[in-house]
Amino acid sequence: MTDEMLELEDELDNGEGSEEIYERINMVVDKGQEPLRIDKFLLTRIQNATRNKIQQAIEDGMVTVNEKPIKSNYKIRPLDKIIVLSNKNPEHTEILPENMPLSITYEDEDIMIINKPPGLVVHPGCGNYTGTLVNGLAYYLNEDKTQPIPDIPRFGLVHRIDKNTSGLLAIAKTDKAMNDLAKQFAAHTVQRRYMALVWGNFEEDEGTIVAHVGRHQRFRKIMTAYPDGEYGKEAITHYKVLERFNYVTLVECRLETGRTHQIRVHMQHIGHSLFNDDTYGGDRIVKGTVFTKYKQFVDNCFEVMPRHALHARTLGFIHPRTRKEVHFESPVPDDFTAVLEKWRRYSNNRP
Repeated sequence: MTDEMLELEDELDNGEGSEEIYERINMVVDKGQEPLRIDKFLLTRIQNATRNKIQQAIEDGMVTVNEKPIKSNYKIRPLDKIIVLSNKNPEHTEILPENMPLSITYEDEDIMIINKPPGLVVHPGCGNYTGTLVNGLAYYLNEDKTQPIPDIPRFGLVHRIDKNTSGLLAIAKTDKAMNDLAKQFAAHTVQRRYMALVWGNFEEDEGTIVAHVGRHQRFRKIMTAYPDGEYGKEAITHYKVLERFNYVTLVECRLETGRTHQIRVHMQHIGHSLFNDDTYGGDRIVKGTVFTKYKQFVDNCFEVMPRHALHARTLGFIHPRTRKEVHFESPVPDDFTAVLEKWRRYSNNRP
C-alpha cells in the first residue's frame, strides 16, 4: 500500500472524512409486531447497541416515535415510525488536553464556532492521537488543564471537515446543545456553503449532483460515487459558478447531505476534480495547454496552495437556546486567495 493510501486510511479511520458525526436511522414497525418496550425493540435492531446506551439516547431525546419524544417504557405499535440519532464513530481514546491557539469566530454559554485552519486534524484517531482540534478543545473547555480525559466528552463535535479543508465548525458546549445541533444536522436543515476551485469549465451556471457516496468497491480506502444508488448513502450537492478562469472554475457548493468527502467525490464524478486534490485526481493538469510555461504556472499554484482547494465558508442553524437563526461566515484563507489571484491574472492575460 502506498504512503498516500495509508494516509487516507488514517483519515477515514479517524473520521476526518466524515461531515456528519451523527447518522439518522429510520425504521417502521411491522404490521404484525406485538407490543414491546422500545428499548428492548431497538436493542435487537441496532448493531453494537447496549440497553444503557439506548435508554440514555431516549432520555436525551435522540429517539422519536411518530416525530415525538418518548420514554424507555413506551411500547411500540404496528407501523410506528421510529427515528434514532446514532453516533457513527464512537471513540474510546484518552484525550490529553493541549494548549493550542484556537481561532474562535463566536462563543456563548452553549456553542462555539471554530474557524479551522488547513492541516489541522479535527478528531483523535488512528495515527492522530495528539495535536488535534479536540485536544485543544479539551484544554480550553475543561477546568483541569493537566489531567487526561478518559473519553471524548459527550459535548463537543457534531460534524467534521477534512484535515486539509479550512473553515467553520460548530462546537456544542452542553449536552442540550449537542443533542439539538445533532438533530438539525441529521435532519439536513443546517446551512453549509463551501468555496471550491475545480478543474474545467461549466456549460451551466448552476446545477445539482445526486449520487450516492460510499467506499470504493475495489479500493476500500477511498470513496466513490454511485449514481444508481445501489451502494453508499444518498448524497446531494448543489453548486453555483462564482468565477470562471477558462481552465479552472470557482464554485459555491451547498450541502444538502453530509457524506464522507462528498464535495470532492461529487466533483470528480462530474469531471471537475478539486484543484490539487491528490486523492481524487486534481493534483495534475486536467485542463489547459501543453506549453511548458503553463505547466510551470500550475506547479507554482500547487506550491502556493499545497492542499485541495476547499473552504467551509458559511454555517447557519437554529440556536439551541434562543431558537433564533444564526449565521456565520469565514474569510477566505490566504493560500486560497493567493491562488485565485494567480488564476485571475493568468486568465486576464491569456490571448
